[in-house]
Amino acid sequence: MTIDKLIEQEIINAVQELYGAAIDSKNVQIQETKKEIAGDKTVVIFPLLRFSKKTPEATAEDLGQYVVSHIDAIDSYSVVKGFLNLTISIKYWLDLLQDALKQGSEYGKKPVTKDSPVVMVEFSSPNTNKPLHLGHVRNNLLGYSISQILAANGNKVIKANLVNDRGIHICKSMIAWKMFGNGETPQSTGIKGDHLVGNYYVRFDQEYKKQINELIAQGKTEDEAKAEAPILLQAREMLVKWEQGDEEVISLWKTMNGWVYEGFDATYKRMGVSFDHVYYESQTYLLGKKVVLDGLQRGILFQKEDNSVWADLTGDGLDQKLLLRPDGTSVYMTQDIGTAIERFREYGEMGELIYVVGNEQNYHFQVLSLILQKLGYDWAKRIYHMSYGMVELPDGKMKSREGTVVDADDLMESMVNDAKAISDELGKLNGLTAEEAAEVHEIIAQGALKYFILKVEPRKTMLFNPKESIDFNGNTGPFIQYTHARICSVLRKAAEQGITVSTEFSVKECNDKEKELIKMISRYSSIIELAAKDHAPSYLANYAYDLVKLYNQFYHDYSILNEENQGVKEFRLALSKEVAAVIASSMGLLGIRVPERM
Repeated sequence: MTIDKLIEQEIINAVQELYGAAIDSKNVQIQETKKEIAGDKTVVIFPLLRFSKKTPEATAEDLGQYVVSHIDAIDSYSVVKGFLNLTISIKYWLDLLQDALKQGSEYGKKPVTKDSPVVMVEFSSPNTNKPLHLGHVRNNLLGYSISQILAANGNKVIKANLVNDRGIHICKSMIAWKMFGNGETPQSTGIKGDHLVGNYYVRFDQEYKKQINELIAQGKTEDEAKAEAPILLQAREMLVKWEQGDEEVISLWKTMNGWVYEGFDATYKRMGVSFDHVYYESQTYLLGKKVVLDGLQRGILFQKEDNSVWADLTGDGLDQKLLLRPDGTSVYMTQDIGTAIERFREYGEMGELIYVVGNEQNYHFQVLSLILQKLGYDWAKRIYHMSYGMVELPDGKMKSREGTVVDADDLMESMVNDAKAISDELGKLNGLTAEEAAEVHEIIAQGALKYFILKVEPRKTMLFNPKESIDFNGNTGPFIQYTHARICSVLRKAAEQGITVSTEFSVKECNDKEKELIKMISRYSSIIELAAKDHAPSYLANYAYDLVKLYNQFYHDYSILNEENQGVKEFRLALSKEVAAVIASSMGLLGIRVPERM
């Protein structure tokens, strides 16, 4: 049990024994003690005054005496107005460090058991008409990292991807390829499959605009021209044929989607992202229709004169939501209703179904949960929309139809080149083979990209600056990675001197900076828990940065390998080893690797 939990429990016990009141954990507020005040943990007294019927100072004195007498790890206390400051023994912190060293890579994480709740995280959800771009990068990194964090917090996590492989946008790429492709393939052109198909999506838009201008020149209005452009009519005709199962259309659809899937797989692999279950919209888009018709029959939904089916949400402060068109075809909401039901049937009572989707869909998921609840599915309250803001660039927004997106593959390659240039300039990788250096360049580049995106609170719109992200100083991935490499270098030199870093050490005291480092390490499990609760990988990112800043201050102020006292030297090596382990673990939950040399 952590010291915070111990204090919390004893405060609850104290209020019961001293004041005869039963309280729970929500009444107990524990904070880190401010730096200018002596102590390690501070209990906020004000929420407890209604139980004690005493002044803040008198209540704090009562609770301070009780806690010190019941928790051996607490040496003393002080009272400052309405705050009880507790000083924890050095022995407790040293014992905690030894326990952390013994737990190894599992330190701070909760075990997954047969009784652990199941959580599904759906992320990525690309369209098969274009390659992944910078917006997809943020989606994938958020989805993968929150999956890792939830698993570290003791959940059974299913990483799911719903591929949008049908619809008019897919047909646009197909029509353009038929018109202008001359039979070219990824193999014949050497172009990655998703890029090749994406090129034809752009080509469609170019031809579409050209035809619109021609029709306007012939006397059509702009709206008429947009609706009557021949290439758009061909795409719509192809969609009808697809829905009718036309063999030629289906064959081309499978071929071009196959090119895209191979491209996606290569991008996912380089990004370090994987999935446990991949769904395809072409297989799921009709699932919700039966449920909606049943809801209509039960009077939960209603039908308009044109035979369209709607949900009336005006009583909930929203509007009416279309679920089936007049011709009986489904909309996206209907598809998501069916898919959500299918997933809960497939995996049982999931603790959460998390959708990682941009904030432009906030209304959609609010409506999805509400309609499912009206249809009688109580688990719909456990649907969570992990909403995130757009990624903007220094020179503006991205438009995929016009081919002005920042391609994920190009971005990753560019960042590797930047990492190589910086490493070569600093001469940090001298002595490594070309293959070893290339691997480190990849690790640095991916770390820079991922950390820069994940350190930002998901709901915020963010400005992505590649050059700033790969800086080796400041709040960046490479800065954290470099600190890990620095510690590894110290440990290698210790090994060369014949020093083995042990989980046991003989020191009985430590200085303030060493104590602060151990305190920071002790917070790791609570940071994981809070990041999982709030669906916020940024907590882990900024925790890792704070830990690294604190360690670098310690490294600057105190000698490690040149320390004359052997016991102190062994302790500082052990402390450094655990700091490195927590850096690697916390960054690993963000999907970021940390090199041993840099």
